[in-house]
Amino acid sequence: MGEYDIEHSHGMHVVHDGPRQAPPLLLIHGSAASGATWSPLVPTLASHHHVIRVDLPGCGQSPPAPSYDVPVQAGRVAAVLDDLGLHPAAVVGHSSGGYVATALAEQRPDLVRSLALISSGPSPDALLPQPFLLRVLLAPPLGPLLWARRSDAMIRRGISVTAARPVDVPDDLVADLRRITYRTTRTVLRCNGAYIAERSVPERLTALEVPLLVIFGTADPRWKPSSAHQYDAVPNARVELLPGVGHMAMFEEPERTSELLLDFTATGADTPPVHP
Repeated sequence: MGEYDIEHSHGMHVVHDGPRQAPPLLLIHGSAASGATWSPLVPTLASHHHVIRVDLPGCGQSPPAPSYDVPVQAGRVAAVLDDLGLHPAAVVGHSSGGYVATALAEQRPDLVRSLALISSGPSPDALLPQPFLLRVLLAPPLGPLLWARRSDAMIRRGISVTAARPVDVPDDLVADLRRITYRTTRTVLRCNGAYIAERSVPERLTALEVPLLVIFGTADPRWKPSSAHQYDAVPNARVELLPGVGHMAMFEEPERTSELLLDFTATGADTPPVHP
């Protein structure tokens, strides 16, 4: 399995794993994270796919951007896929990365073979009161002060409080999170909220005809786990609940998460319907 980088393609850091001739699989991280979020899954996924990980603008190793609106970010991802000539790709989004994936399917259905959403809250009413550490870090007046003084241990703790099990946070993810500014994080969160407030994710997906896999932990502390069933309204959606798993399925249940993704892409379940 080879790895090679395209440092900045359309304002995004892009990392490739697995053979180029394999079916493409695009991984999109969530708010204030990076492509390193997917590290626990990459070895398994790259044995079957050409895996593409992006750092969205302002996150990880990607520079800031003038706009963090979800459709704008999706447009940047589309430009990367166009440059790579990868048409279409299976697209996986974690948390708000699922919104960028959905917007990509809305804008450019020709680029999206299938969608898999992991821990992607479907609508504003599904949001739970956030863990205390996140509330303190992300809100004034203490937020900006604490953000500037975050230690590696605090960053790891910030990730861990969204999980329901102990997780091992890799060093490269910690380093990536250290690069993200408080202002960018707040702006990204506001834009994500605006996207699902305008129209819920299940509503948006119902209007599309893209095969859908939804993975949700039954102990997610950020979104009501029961809200996963809002996706049942999407025709032919497959909803998988992971018992005792929180918001970070990639770290909490990497084997099961990889298995679900590979099964979805390998069985033909992710093949779009053919119309006469």
